[in-house]
Amino acid sequence: MSATPRDGDRDPSSRVYAPDFLTELFRNPLDPGYSDAAARRAAGPVSRVRRVLGRPVSLVVLTVIGFLFAVAYRETMAEEPSRATARAGLIAEIKQREAETDRLTARAEQLRVEVGRQRDAALSGSQASRLRRLEAGTGLGRVRGDGVVVRLADAPRDKDAVTGAEAGPSQVLYSDLQKVANDLWAAGAEAVAINGQRLTATSTIREAGEAILVDYRPVTSPYEVQAIGPGSMRDRFDGSRAAALMREVARTTGLSFGVKEVEDLTLPAAPEPRLRYAGSPVEPSPRVSGSGVAGSSSPGPSGSGVSPSPSGGGR
Repeated sequence: MSATPRDGDRDPSSRVYAPDFLTELFRNPLDPGYSDAAARRAAGPVSRVRRVLGRPVSLVVLTVIGFLFAVAYRETMAEEPSRATARAGLIAEIKQREAETDRLTARAEQLRVEVGRQRDAALSGSQASRLRRLEAGTGLGRVRGDGVVVRLADAPRDKDAVTGAEAGPSQVLYSDLQKVANDLWAAGAEAVAINGQRLTATSTIREAGEAILVDYRPVTSPYEVQAIGPGSMRDRFDGSRAAALMREVARTTGLSFGVKEVEDLTLPAAPEPRLRYAGSPVEPSPRVSGSGVAGSSSPGPSGSGVSPSPSGGGR
C-alpha cells in the first residue's frame, strides 16, 4: 500500500493512508444487493398486495387452460365412435367389393368355358385343336402338366440389438418374383403363374406400398411361382442367377426359398386381355411438305410416310 501526504501537511509523521480496495472491503463488507433487498422488504405491504392480486390471475389462466384441454379431450373422444364406425364401414365395403369381384371372376370363367365349348362345336377338330394350342401358349387357356413350384416366404422381422434397425431385407420383393419368373421362362417354362395369377406377354409384377401386385391383383406371402415345362427345367433353374441370389438371401436373412418338382400341375387361364384395334390413318391435308408435292404420301418432316389402310385391298 502507498502513503500520500495530505495537502498542506509536509510533516512525514502526520501521513495517513488513502482508502483503497481492501480498505473499502473491510469498511463495507456487505454487498449492495443486501441494501436493495432491505429496501424491497421495506416496501413489503405493496409487494404482498401485488402477490395477492397476481395469484387469482394465475389461477384463472390455469383454469382456462385446463378447461380447453378438457374440451379438446371430450371432442376427441366424442368423435372416436364415428371414426370407428366409418373405418368398420370401409372395411366391410372393401370385403363386399372383393367378394363381388371374386363372384364376377368365377362367372367370367364359367362363361369362358361355355364359349369355348360352343366354339369347339362350331369349328372342325383340327381348327379347334390349333386354337386350343394357341390359347395355351398365350396364357388364355388352362394348361395341365408336370412342372416346378418355387416357394418364397417372408422372414420374421428381426431388429438389431444395438441400433434397433431391421436387419436385412426380410421381405420378398417384387423384383425377386420378377427374377424368378424370368429365369423360369429362360429355363424352358411353357406356362407360369404366381399364386394362381397366370402370366402372359403383357403381365406386370409391380409394387404398391408394401403390397405386390400381379396384373393389378394383390398377392401375399407365401408366394408360389408355378411353372409347367420340360423335365430339365428344374436343373436349369437351379443353376440360374435368380436361384443363386435367393439362396444367398435366404441364408443371410432367414427368408424362405425352396424349389420342388410337382406332377400333374394345373395352371388357370389368364383374364381376357384388353384388345386394341387398328384403324385407318387420318388423311393428311393437302400441303407442300419439304420436297414433296401437295397431297402426296411422301415422308414429311418426321420421316414417316402414310401407310395404306389394311382394309383398302392393297391400293
